[in-house]
Amino acid sequence: MFELTGQTAIVTGAAQGIGEAIAERLSCAGATVAVADLDVEGARAVAARLERNAFAVRTDVTDPASIAKTVAEVLGRTGRIDILVNNAGIAGTAAPLWEQTNADWAKAIAINLSGVFYFCRAVVPHMRERGYGRIVNIASIAGKEGNPRMVAYSATKAGVIGLTKSLGKEVATEGICVNAVSPAVVQTKLLDQLTPEQVNYMTERIPMRRTGKPEEIAAVVHFLASPDCSFVTAQCYDVSGGRATY
Repeated sequence: MFELTGQTAIVTGAAQGIGEAIAERLSCAGATVAVADLDVEGARAVAARLERNAFAVRTDVTDPASIAKTVAEVLGRTGRIDILVNNAGIAGTAAPLWEQTNADWAKAIAINLSGVFYFCRAVVPHMRERGYGRIVNIASIAGKEGNPRMVAYSATKAGVIGLTKSLGKEVATEGICVNAVSPAVVQTKLLDQLTPEQVNYMTERIPMRRTGKPEEIAAVVHFLASPDCSFVTAQCYDVSGGRATY
């Protein structure tokens, strides 16, 4: 089930954390994975571990030219893009709104939201031409509930959910399924950007009383990236240990 042999996937932010776990899961299912990350050395290490089913691509998701280059390289190597997982993101500065700078806000928008828009725009024409595609955007429970001291992060992740629902409806009759995954707090290096108080605030609101694991997010992404996800689109799947209320 959820077989991906012969398919090609691009996973952004795949040099570590959730992205790395997703790349590994899709590779194990048979997909050839483009490990796309600004940290190209980290991406190469992940690709090397996945051996023949992966290759690294240096990608800056804030730069449409870099994304276009990545798409061209992937198509040149495999001739197809079946799956796009927009995972690259930052937590940003943990501070109240009135202490956030213009640069803090702009950086979060550029990476967390504009990067998703740019990558979808670059890949969708190819998927439409082939009449098939799976796009999975990594949002966050913060995009639904809003976390204090994380205004930019929460706003951009809400934007990702809205983008997903809109795009999913635009291509719903073309064999392309577009969905989002909204994790609660997951134990990755992203948490290093936050204070212990911030992490505790998020963890205490999870009924399971623990953080998620990257591989638990990857399992949900795997289904949404597969042909089996044929009647699911424009949806947001929560992987929140029970935190999500809607």
